[in-house]
Amino acid sequence: MPKKAATKAKGPLQMSDLAKIAGVSESTVSRALADHPTVAQATRVRIKALASELGYRINPIARSLRAGRSGVIAVVVPLQHDRSGHLTDPFMMTMLTYLADELTSRGYSMLLSKAVQESGTWLDATLAQSIAEGLVIIGQSHEHEAINAAAERGAPLVAWGAQMPGQAYPCVGSDNHAGGLIATRHLIRQGRRRIAFLGDERLPEVAHRFAGYSEALATAGIDDDPRRHLRAPFDADEAYRAFRGLLAQDVPLDGVVAASDVIAISAIRALNDRGVRVPQDVSVVGYDDVPLAQYTHPALTTVRQDLKRGAELLTLSLIERLNGGDPRPAPIAPSLVIRESA
Repeated sequence: MPKKAATKAKGPLQMSDLAKIAGVSESTVSRALADHPTVAQATRVRIKALASELGYRINPIARSLRAGRSGVIAVVVPLQHDRSGHLTDPFMMTMLTYLADELTSRGYSMLLSKAVQESGTWLDATLAQSIAEGLVIIGQSHEHEAINAAAERGAPLVAWGAQMPGQAYPCVGSDNHAGGLIATRHLIRQGRRRIAFLGDERLPEVAHRFAGYSEALATAGIDDDPRRHLRAPFDADEAYRAFRGLLAQDVPLDGVVAASDVIAISAIRALNDRGVRVPQDVSVVGYDDVPLAQYTHPALTTVRQDLKRGAELLTLSLIERLNGGDPRPAPIAPSLVIRESA
């Protein structure tokens, strides 16, 4: 193998140089660096290690010219369920950070937007007007049918969300039913019997979390009182106001399962404002395990979603889709992170 110094002396390392050093064709190097499944795993690992060692970086412009592709992936957040929603939500910021890292590491640029248009039209407009090679959709909102229809027409897309009946598009996400189940069982083991669920179960992921919550109550023989179901939005201030409204009705409760950490943190604030102690009087469990969760007071017990792994699977699934494959990633197993709030 030629020494690195000799390679560097000729200027920036080209793909042809890397191919010659690795003893393979340029097309093999290109596919290996893009994680194409037609290249053996061992070869992919070897070429990536060699590229790292020699300081080779994919030139997205050159790659686009060679392949007739843009090198751009569109990332869209549908917010038809909450048109005032912000991308500054801690879950969203964490997911987008990991996704940007994953796409960049594979030579892609990320084009970010949020969609608040009428159902269906935003997706057609995005696909028609975007220069992107493919589409990553973060959350399904109320748009499952529109996403399904686009996938059936052959649109190269992948979504973060919940598995739905008759789903035509690849979907990456946590096992939300299991997440709701382990959160509620944890409270039941602590002796809690009047457990509220905070979250809009009309959204696919939340619906599965709510189903897990309901199953845990039923298995334990606990009454599932609909007065303790609150369609709290993901916005912190709105969730706070909504839960304060529930507390004002004096509905008995000693536990809370929240559909997100933001909702859980808002619930703790509302409980504190009424002089209710957490966890002594009411235990609270969140969902996501965003970085902020460990710094709340009390520190938040929550269901962790592995968002880094999720971003990796979204990227790999879309690449496989772009290469003509039919990815079907398995749901990511959630885990319970026990802290002070429960």
